[in-house]
Amino acid sequence: MPENARAHIDSGRRQFFQTVLSSAVVEVAVQAGIELAAPLNLCAEIGLSPGAALEELLAGNQRFAANQLASIEQDLTMLKERTVGKQEPFAAVLACADSRVPVELVFDQTIGHIFVTRVAGNIVTSEIIASLEYGVAVLGVKTLLVLGHGNCGAVKAAMKADAVPGQISTLYPHLRQAVEQSDGNFDKAIEANTKIQAELLRTSSTVIRDAFKAGKLKVAAGVYDLSTGKVTLN
Repeated sequence: MPENARAHIDSGRRQFFQTVLSSAVVEVAVQAGIELAAPLNLCAEIGLSPGAALEELLAGNQRFAANQLASIEQDLTMLKERTVGKQEPFAAVLACADSRVPVELVFDQTIGHIFVTRVAGNIVTSEIIASLEYGVAVLGVKTLLVLGHGNCGAVKAAMKADAVPGQISTLYPHLRQAVEQSDGNFDKAIEANTKIQAELLRTSSTVIRDAFKAGKLKVAAGVYDLSTGKVTLN
C-alpha cells in the first residue's frame, strides 16, 4: 500500500477513535448529571489572572479524577504548529520525578500549557529555581504549584535516613525540615515538604518573590493522591 494512502487511513482511524471517545465522555457526564468546566484554549489561558490560573489547574484535575479528560479533544497538530517558535504556558509545576505523577495528564492539560520541572522529592535547588524563574520572568506563568504525592519514595528514604548507593542521600538535607516537622508521620512529612518548598520559592528567589508580592503570581502547594487522582491544596 502506498505510504500516503496508509497515512490517510491511520489519520482516519485516529479521528474515528477520538470522536467515539469524546462522545463517550460527554455521555457519561450527561448521565451522571455532572458539569465539569471545559478546558480553556491556549489563547484564553494566556490572559488568565494568577487566581484563575490556579483554578484552571484544579478544574483540570477534577476532570482527570472523574475520568472525563477533555485535553485529548484538542488538535495536537495545530498545537505543535503554534508552539514551534514560542511557548506561553499559564502555569508552572514543581513535581516529583515519580513515574506515577504525569503532570499534564493529572491536570488535563496538553502541549504548551504547563511549564514542568521535576526532581525526586519535589525539592527546591538552584537549578530548579533558575528554571522556574525563567517560567515566571520570561514565559509569564501566572501560578506556580509545588506538587507532592502520596507514598513519596524520596520522603520515605529521608525519614529512614538509611545508607543508600550513589548520590541518593544528597536529597536528605533538602527534606530534613519536613521530616522534623512530621512527628514520624509519613503523610504529614509529605504535606510539610510541599509547604516548605513553596515558601523557599517565595523567599529565596528574587524573581518569584517580586512577582508574588506584586500580585502577578500565585505560589501554592498541594499533594496528589495516587489512589483517587485528586490534588488537594495545603
